[in-house]
Amino acid sequence: MTGSARSLAERVGTSTRTIERYRAGKLKKPQKRLQAALVEATESEWQPQVRAQARAQASTSRGMVVEVTAYFGFTCTGSSDDGRERQITTDISPTYVKQILELQAAGATEEDLHPIVAEAITESYFTEWGTRADGLRADFTAVSSISFRF
Repeated sequence: MTGSARSLAERVGTSTRTIERYRAGKLKKPQKRLQAALVEATESEWQPQVRAQARAQASTSRGMVVEVTAYFGFTCTGSSDDGRERQITTDISPTYVKQILELQAAGATEEDLHPIVAEAITESYFTEWGTRADGLRADFTAVSSISFRF
């Protein structure tokens, strides 16, 4: 953890000298209360940075996974697949990830994300990245659940 020994000591509720001894390697195993406070302080400092890094990678190179349970209907010339409820888990491209994350950062609701998520799922799942079902458009309604993971 970065920062002064004093500020860390204040955050975790111990003395500056105790923090200095841990940093110098003179103390090895903290008491349970102090250990819990150190874990909490570390997580609160690093988790936002880890999440930001994961978001940046997902929106530029990796993409992410979306899982949706909803009623999917289709628009396509010659489609024989009637709409129905489906549970779909699929990768989505960084292009869509970037749009979704920007909308979330701007305060969009889950419902606001539906059109862009439907478009992303159409690309990756139903048209298999443009290799089949040219012109297919999938819309979903009656969304039971939607989740994202990196």
